[in-house]
Amino acid sequence: MLFHPRIGLWGHETETEAHIPAPVLTEDTAKGATPAQSGDKQEDGAGKVTVVDGVKVDGGESLKGGKGKARRTAVVVASQKSENTTWLEEHFPQWEKFIYHVDDATAELTVVKNKGRESMVYLTFIIDNYAKLPDNILFIHPTRYQWHNDDLDYDGLPMLRRFQLPYLEREGYVNIRCAWSLGCPAEIKPLAEEGEHRDDVHAGGDYKKAFQVLFPGREVPQVVGVSCCAQFAATREKVRESSREEYVRLRKWLLETDLDDSISGRVLEYSWHMIFGKNAVHCPAAKECYCKVFGLCNLDCKDESSCGHYILPPFSSLPEGWPYVGWDKEQRSRAGAVD
Repeated sequence: MLFHPRIGLWGHETETEAHIPAPVLTEDTAKGATPAQSGDKQEDGAGKVTVVDGVKVDGGESLKGGKGKARRTAVVVASQKSENTTWLEEHFPQWEKFIYHVDDATAELTVVKNKGRESMVYLTFIIDNYAKLPDNILFIHPTRYQWHNDDLDYDGLPMLRRFQLPYLEREGYVNIRCAWSLGCPAEIKPLAEEGEHRDDVHAGGDYKKAFQVLFPGREVPQVVGVSCCAQFAATREKVRESSREEYVRLRKWLLETDLDDSISGRVLEYSWHMIFGKNAVHCPAAKECYCKVFGLCNLDCKDESSCGHYILPPFSSLPEGWPYVGWDKEQRSRAGAVD
C-alpha cells in the first residue's frame, strides 16, 4: 500500500521479531544514578480505598514513595484478532495486559461497537476499570513494527523499553512520540477548516462541531497540534481527574455520532492530550522530549521538530521481513542502536 499520511492505522502490518537487550538510559544517568527500565518495579506507599464521584475506588500506590507494593503498570491494546500481540507478553511479562479484540464479539475483552478506531477501546477500558485502575497505563497499538512507532526501525520494543515511567509519574500524561512529522505544530485548524472535506482522512472540517460536544463550554481553539498517532500513557491519578461519567459521555458521543469511523477516531486522536489536561497545541521540542520521554539525551537535533530518530516512511505497511528486508526487498541492517 502506498504511504498516505492520513490512512487509518488499522491496516495489516507485517510483524517480524528481533532480539534487543533491555537497558534504558534516563535523565539521571549523567548524575550517576542507576539506569531505569520501563517495567522495573518501583516501591511506593500503599494506597487506600476512597470514593470518587460516588464510585468506590482503590487508591493504588502513592507517587510520593515509601514502603509498600510496587506501582502497577499496564498496557491497553486496541487490536484485531488477526494481529499478533505476543511480543508484549514475551518482553514485558511484568506489565499487566488488557488486549482488546475489536472484531471478535466472543473475545474476553472486546467493545460494544467497533467504531472510532482505538478510541472505543481506550474509553471502554477506562469506564470498565475506573474503580481499580492500574497506576501507570500505556495505551498502544498491537503490532511490534508499525510505521508510526518513534524509532528508526519503527520497532515498538526499544520504544517501550526506553519509555521513562518516572517521567510519566511526574507528568501524569505523556505522548509516546516525540517526532513532529504528522501532528505538530498545527494538525487541525477547527475554525479555518470548518466544513472542509478532503480526499484524505482529515478531521479539520468536522472538528469544531465535535469539539463543542466533547468539551462543552470551552472556547474552540484556533489550532490543535500533537504528535500523532494515539499512543500515549497516563497515570491513574490523571485519568481520575475526570469522573467516570465523563468518559461514559465521551463514549456515548462516539457511539452516536454520524461521523465516519475514521473521522471520529481522528477527532479523538487529536483530543486525548486535552482530555488529560494539556493545551490544544502540545508539541514539546524534540530534543527535550526524547530526553525526558525516552532517556535519549544526546541526540543531535537540527531543529525543534526532529532529532533524526524518526523518518517518515514511504509506505504505511512495512515490507515482509522488516527490519532485515527493505522497501525494495533488499537486505538491510537495523538502523537504530541495539539497546
